[in-house]
Amino acid sequence: MVHQHFMLVEAFTVAENIILGSELTKNGVLDIAGASKEIKALSERYGLAVDPSAKVADISVGAQQRVEILKTLYRGADILIFDEPTAVLTPSEIDELMAIMKNLVKEGKSIILITHKLDEIRAVSDRVTVIRRGKSIETVEIAGATNADLAEMMVGRSVSFKTEKQASKPKEVVLSIKDLVVNENRGVPAVKNLSLDVRAGEIVGIAGIDGNGQSELIQAITGLRKVESGSIELKGDSIVGLHPRQITELSVGHVPEDRHRDGLILEMMISENIALQTYYKEPHSKNGILNYSNITSYAKKLMEEFDVRAASELVPAAALSGGNQQKAIIAREIDRDPDLLIVSQPTRGLDVGAIEYIHKRLIEERDNGKAVLVVSFELDEILNVSDRIAVIHDGKIQGIVSPETTNKQGLGVLMAGGNLGKEKSDV
Repeated sequence: MVHQHFMLVEAFTVAENIILGSELTKNGVLDIAGASKEIKALSERYGLAVDPSAKVADISVGAQQRVEILKTLYRGADILIFDEPTAVLTPSEIDELMAIMKNLVKEGKSIILITHKLDEIRAVSDRVTVIRRGKSIETVEIAGATNADLAEMMVGRSVSFKTEKQASKPKEVVLSIKDLVVNENRGVPAVKNLSLDVRAGEIVGIAGIDGNGQSELIQAITGLRKVESGSIELKGDSIVGLHPRQITELSVGHVPEDRHRDGLILEMMISENIALQTYYKEPHSKNGILNYSNITSYAKKLMEEFDVRAASELVPAAALSGGNQQKAIIAREIDRDPDLLIVSQPTRGLDVGAIEYIHKRLIEERDNGKAVLVVSFELDEILNVSDRIAVIHDGKIQGIVSPETTNKQGLGVLMAGGNLGKEKSDV
């Protein structure tokens, strides 16, 4: 099985990860050279390019995906299960994965693809079984079903794939970034003299290939990473050097890209997670004593409003599906009514009904006069919700375009470092 969240040891090499648990030995000694030879043969046969000697921590997310696939093939698997395999991939990596799946089928492998994404189902599937709330709804031949048919089976009602919205009415600048430089973990600049403004009453989308400085940019804004130089101002006041809680208290909401690492404490109850930003305030606590009755009722209300499905608000966050975990985080941040809402990968792992709902909520926040900054690898999502799109490449804003005057191909050119002759940057 290829899991949605990769099961890799980052400190190990590609080869060490692939053979883990099925180690090849020679005279009682681990035979890395022999294993690497087998891995290269498998990678060439199935079109899964990897470097067996590379450290997993140093390779791209797409390459890590290929390592996970090779782990199953190395063990001789004939049936491969992919669980939301494109949740962390860029558009080009998704296309590559679809081609890999088709090649695996040609080689006689059977594939079970678990995904919410209708285009991916249509790209590689022969048959599709729709499951809703733990029950099988229907199995159909993919050639005989439209995306609208599948979406209605998934959520039990008709779904709009295009979010209707009025033209934005931007007001004062809420977030102002000037000449920002932020280093990545190795001390090398990941954000390079980047400037960007986000105004009240607009949604600014950030598009770009993973690893071009998006994560470091958001971490700098939210106080999770040191700023080397440049400025970040919130409503005219500098927030550089402030603690994350201080920034939160200045009316900033943050939905992080990695919900397991930064968004939730998985061992704690979902009610406790929903109250993470407000547990130290009344009415959730008084004189340092938590009011669990209030926290539980508060969580229950938000879970109903945002359709967070769980056996109870008292179960651990780890017991929820990825989509429901994401909805819980979004509920927590939006309910605080922040002036600036920063959302990274807002609909990762969500079904089409939940995606429709989240997009509407983001647009409602904009219409309520909030400044919204959205980072997403899903170009359809960026085009759907954004009023302006800032494309980031190599740590810099390559261009700022309007969704009305561009498309995925145009964004792809900018994401690759190119320029659009007729488009003007408006940084």
